[in-house]
Amino acid sequence: MCGIVGVVSSAPVNQLIYDSLLLMQHRGQDAAGIATLDGRSFYMHKANGMVRDVFRTRNMRGLLGRAGIGQVRYPTAGSASSEEEAQPFYVNAPFGLILAHNGNLTNCDALRLDMFHRDRRHINTGSDTEVLLNVLADELERSTTGLALDADSVFRAVSGVHRRVQGSYAVVSLIAGFGLLAFRDPLGIRPLCVGSRETPAGKEWMVASESVALEGTGFAFERDLAPGEAVLMKLDGDIATRQCAEAPSLNPCMFEYVYLARPDSCIDGVPVYNARLRMGDYLAEKIRREIPAGEIDVVMPIPDSSRPAAMQVANKLGVPYREGFFKNRYVGRTFIMPGQAVRKKSVRQKLNAMGVEFKGKSVLIVDDSIVRGTTSSEIVQMARDAGATKVIFASAAPPVRFPNVYGIDMPTRGELVAAGRTDEEVRNLIGADYLIYQDVEDLKRAVRDVNPALQDFDASCFDGKYITGDIGAEYLDALETMRMSSQAQADRNGTQDMECSRLHLQAAHQD
Repeated sequence: MCGIVGVVSSAPVNQLIYDSLLLMQHRGQDAAGIATLDGRSFYMHKANGMVRDVFRTRNMRGLLGRAGIGQVRYPTAGSASSEEEAQPFYVNAPFGLILAHNGNLTNCDALRLDMFHRDRRHINTGSDTEVLLNVLADELERSTTGLALDADSVFRAVSGVHRRVQGSYAVVSLIAGFGLLAFRDPLGIRPLCVGSRETPAGKEWMVASESVALEGTGFAFERDLAPGEAVLMKLDGDIATRQCAEAPSLNPCMFEYVYLARPDSCIDGVPVYNARLRMGDYLAEKIRREIPAGEIDVVMPIPDSSRPAAMQVANKLGVPYREGFFKNRYVGRTFIMPGQAVRKKSVRQKLNAMGVEFKGKSVLIVDDSIVRGTTSSEIVQMARDAGATKVIFASAAPPVRFPNVYGIDMPTRGELVAAGRTDEEVRNLIGADYLIYQDVEDLKRAVRDVNPALQDFDASCFDGKYITGDIGAEYLDALETMRMSSQAQADRNGTQDMECSRLHLQAAHQD
């Protein structure tokens, strides 16, 4: 999961991209980067950390130009958390390209070998974004051999990318001296939308992962890019679009509606807030079927993403809604924090239970999902410590039983609390008196109720159906091996850092 943005403007874009990334900070807290284009010259700054920490005044002053792209990142399946992996990425030929993307390439290893043996291109990092950039560069070079760079050649290059690349990808890319290119994978897994605004100097354009980035910066949302579609925004103000895939189909990621996206965003014709309300409606029906009447005194959400569903559950059940958990907004989202120990520690730093709302009550807690179970078990214990006589836990999403390989960091089956376990076994692990999960079909129905035109989804983490057709046990095993190796290295680095700190303090004490 990442957030990307691209802008072509009549004025400098550095502040505009910075503001857009702040609006999408929820999509990634590991690293941030901005690249701008001034004529034929690129300017870029990227580093690990939150947007507000990565960019200082001196960095912003160096980002010149009236076109640019930006990204907030968190590591996807098997990737490292290092500054070398921060986006955007740059390649000097052909023309000069800079690219950022949101998603995950499932045939990345094969492409990497192909780049080396066939195209003689060296990939310097473990990032699939660098691979994707080089595939685009190679296709653009092929489409312009002996020809001038124009919109047709750019769109031919994107078609070549679609033929070679598998997985999920929403892309923004700058072409030196030419403009901004954005495109979406043929299955429409990851979101990308376009907006515009009128200025005295002419029309300005923005593409972004979520509509909230457009609306929060004064752009009017126009539409979502279609699966496989590319849009080219030239520096002279011209804009062109083309369908570049042979058989596109729309399969938006269901986890966007459950958890990833901001509730005030609209993705593929679905206001996320409305979808979450409908999830609450269907969840309430299941709770009514499975929990005896009179067992629930109050309904409480885990702030913030489960709040709409919890409100609807309370409304449908006719039970009081209460805010019993309060959130420290200066602690990151625990789902996207690397490392189980860090996630577990941050839960109680992030949430506090107010005893007066729990004491002597049977409490129904509604969360958006249960992934690893760490947060859920801590929350159940917090409710009991605060005086709850009974804790009923409900998830607005179905059990996450399978790894997501399309850009969400849950690659190992062993990390998923519901993988290989019954609902009763999960209930025992998190310590709840009852556990209610949303049904998969009800989740899909909740989104379709808001936009009936949506028929298919990527719900692979719930139903195990990988729509790219190239994911099997061998792929998942390789991911798990890679992840365990990366985690072991991170643990070794952490131990070394602690030892260095101990020696430093010891030396300072001796001095």
